Amino acid sequence: MRNVLLTMLGLASAILFVSSIDYNEQKGYVAQGYDVVAYFDSTAIEGQDKFTHVHENAKYKFSNKENLETFKANPTKYVPQYGGWCAYAMAINGDKVSINPETFEIRNGKLYLFYNKAFTNTLKSWLEENPEELVKKANKNWKKSPQ
Repeated sequence: MRNVLLTMLGLASAILFVSSIDYNEQKGYVAQGYDVVAYFDSTAIEGQDKFTHVHENAKYKFSNKENLETFKANPTKYVPQYGGWCAYAMAINGDKVSINPETFEIRNGKLYLFYNKAFTNTLKSWLEENPEELVKKANKNWKKSPQ
């Protein structure tokens, strides 16, 4: 009986591990600590340490209590696509590339984050190269991506 329980526990742990998302938690938080709810008001603003929350084992920061409570009420609405990795890189080759938290787009009610450094702004490329098709490619690549 003990072996059966241990086996079941091991299987449950493996299932939980496999189903977890590989969130981009640079600087210890998704979106590098920027408030994912504020993006939906077209604002890129850093969250505060006193307004933090853990969702699906990933940490988030919020700029105020209202945004924290908004997130808690419906987290799936605000979680960035592709675990917060660069949407353009996910679309082009399925790579998990870091982001600039001030480079983002809300498209069809979803948050997309992008790499932007030096002379490379992937949001600009995304917008120039048919974002609707890129979303389809990124979704396909994300499903194949190791989590």
